[in-house]
Amino acid sequence: MLRDDALKGKTIIVTGGGTGLGKSISRYLLQLGANVTICSRRQHVIDETAKELMAEIGRSNVLGASVLGGDSSQNDASGSVLAVPCDVRNPLEIENVMAKTIEQFGRIDGLLNNSAGNFISPTERLSYKAFDTIVDIVLRGTYYFTLAVGKYWIENKIPGTVLNISTTYATTGSGYVVPSAVAKGGALIMTKSLAAEWGKYGIRLNAIAPGPFPTKGAWDRLFPEPLASLMDPTSRIPLHRVGEHGELANLAAFLLSDYSGYITGESITIDGGEVLMAGEFSHLEKVTNEQWDEIGKTIKQANKESKKE
Repeated sequence: MLRDDALKGKTIIVTGGGTGLGKSISRYLLQLGANVTICSRRQHVIDETAKELMAEIGRSNVLGASVLGGDSSQNDASGSVLAVPCDVRNPLEIENVMAKTIEQFGRIDGLLNNSAGNFISPTERLSYKAFDTIVDIVLRGTYYFTLAVGKYWIENKIPGTVLNISTTYATTGSGYVVPSAVAKGGALIMTKSLAAEWGKYGIRLNAIAPGPFPTKGAWDRLFPEPLASLMDPTSRIPLHRVGEHGELANLAAFLLSDYSGYITGESITIDGGEVLMAGEFSHLEKVTNEQWDEIGKTIKQANKESKKE
């Protein structure tokens, strides 16, 4: 959707950038010319991801907390990856990611809050700690990082962009993922609230609410056996398929780019129409043509009888 150099000169931090959707989005941001700092708690994971992504764009030099150095002219070029470990629940580690990013690339232009945690469980089976773990990563981590970067932008008069990966049930709620729904709902309200408050500084905040986009780790936690055998996620999606990572990366890159400069405080759903199937009669797609014929006859007969009364 965007030209090859659409993000050239931009520096974007991606939390949870070492795996899954964060990795896929980071790859596309790099292809568009952005410098990307990827962070997660596991140093070896983000180091391996950084090497892989740099190799894909034909560059061998990898930047990171444990592997900094090399040709400085190459380090300063657009389309570089910096790997810095970070637990988003720890403000000091967030400050370190920002400091390393600014030291390497000069400034920060965008933040993608992608770090998440989730699992399926009846809520009454959850311990307090299990509930806290999800809320701390998803909500606390999002507002910690957003607040830190927002203060930096305001102090330095930089017009920045925050993009939060939300979920469709952040607005509707959902059973069996209540900690995630609570956290994502809070993060979404923060997105809208800060969009109103920080617009005067040239700071935009938006969210993406994805439907099913399979990733190895998250997908296995959300659809473990025997659920995976019992449920077909595509059966409730009007397009009858799951999403492809490139489709989400395309949308994310647009919302982080200047081309979406008049969009703020919005949450854009990308789910193949899944959330629309919550309508009271949406399940009627399972009715066969033969059954519709019988239903039609019954309705006509009922109409005739009502006219006689």
